[in-house]
Amino acid sequence: MKSRVDSLTRLGLPLIFLSGTLLGQASLPTGQTRHGMPTTVTSSPVQSSALPAKTSDDGSFIIGDDDGLAISVWKEPDLSRTIQVRSDGKISLPLIGEVQATGRTPLQLEQDISTKLQNYIAKPEVTVMVTQINSKKFNILGQVARPGSYSLSVAPTVMDAIAAAGGLRDFAKQKNIYILRQKAGGNESRITFNYKEFIKGKDLNQNIKLEPHDTVVVP
Repeated sequence: MKSRVDSLTRLGLPLIFLSGTLLGQASLPTGQTRHGMPTTVTSSPVQSSALPAKTSDDGSFIIGDDDGLAISVWKEPDLSRTIQVRSDGKISLPLIGEVQATGRTPLQLEQDISTKLQNYIAKPEVTVMVTQINSKKFNILGQVARPGSYSLSVAPTVMDAIAAAGGLRDFAKQKNIYILRQKAGGNESRITFNYKEFIKGKDLNQNIKLEPHDTVVVP
C-alpha cells in the first residue's frame, strides 16, 4: 500500500507544482511575470474627439454631378448633413445657400464653405468626405448579359467592365471589342480590345483603365 502511495505521489507532485505555478502567474498584475520580466500588453488605439476629423483627400479627386457628400461642420450639427450633388453641379446648405461642388476637390469645397460660413460662425471647421462616386461612370453596350452604365469604382478596366456586365454572350465577336473615348473638342477615339488574345495571356497591356464617359462596345 505504501509503495502505491509513493508512486502516485511521485506522479502527482510535478502536476500540482505546475498548476500552482500557472495559478500564481495568473494572479500577478498585468504586464509583470513572477520573475519581474514585463509582458507585452496590446491595447486598442484611442480615438481623440478633441478635434474634428479631416478628409484624407489627396487633391486629385474631382467632385462630379450626383456624387454623394458628407459635410460636417465642427460643433454645428444643424449645419452638418449628407447630401448629393445636383445635376447643375451645386449643393444647398443652411445659412449660405447654394455652393458650386462639381469641378471642385473636397479640400477646395471645404475652403469654399468655410469662407461663406465666416459671416455667421467664428473660425468654422468644415470637413467634406465623398461617400458615393456616382459621377465617374462608363457605358457598355452590345453582346453582354447586362448592358448599361456602371461606376468606375467597381469596374476600372475593360475586363472589369465585361465582368460587371455579366460577361459576353455566346455570339459576341470577341476579337472586335472596342472602346469609344471622348477627346477634347468633341472628337472620339477608338481603342480596340481583343478578348480572345487577352485571355490567352497575349497583349495584356490592352486591358486599359477606363475613363469617365468611355463606352465599351461588344459587337
